[in-house]
Amino acid sequence: MTDSFDADTWRRELETQREEKDRFFDEHRQSPIPPEERDDFDGLDYFDPDPDYRVTATVTVHDDPEAVTMDTTAGTEVRYRRELTLSFDIDGVEQELAAYRQEGDEQYFVPIRDKTTGQESYEGGRYMEFASDEELDDGDEMVLDFNLAYSPFCAYSETFACPLPPEENWLDVAVEAGEKAP
Repeated sequence: MTDSFDADTWRRELETQREEKDRFFDEHRQSPIPPEERDDFDGLDYFDPDPDYRVTATVTVHDDPEAVTMDTTAGTEVRYRRELTLSFDIDGVEQELAAYRQEGDEQYFVPIRDKTTGQESYEGGRYMEFASDEELDDGDEMVLDFNLAYSPFCAYSETFACPLPPEENWLDVAVEAGEKAP
């Protein structure tokens, strides 16, 4: 997959997405922020946009996806299928993440922990999601943008049960991109 990248356009689109999410969290009735706390809400906290955390990942497709059970913040479990492995380089260090789906999902789910988890970012990890316009094959390349990493709803309210990233998705580096801890 080729990617024509314009940093200025990318930054504007990212800032617009962040503003829209802040509005949703502040105003929408389905916001994860409890209604009694919304008066004090003045926007989510983010790392500065950094194109260095927009990486090219090489795809490995799992033809017979293995079932993976993930613990949740509520102490329950949820099952996904490991469908892809994404290999990439961050700060000169080779990394891999698994991408999962549940039956019927169109988007891939990539839960992560990194060296910011529990310090600068949410203690339960962060999530990324992506869809592919075409079927992915072994060796395909795709852009994985960590600036889109976000905290799950359970970071804002205990009423949500959120999957915790499995150990295979714990990165050995600090990913100073995306949402910070609430």
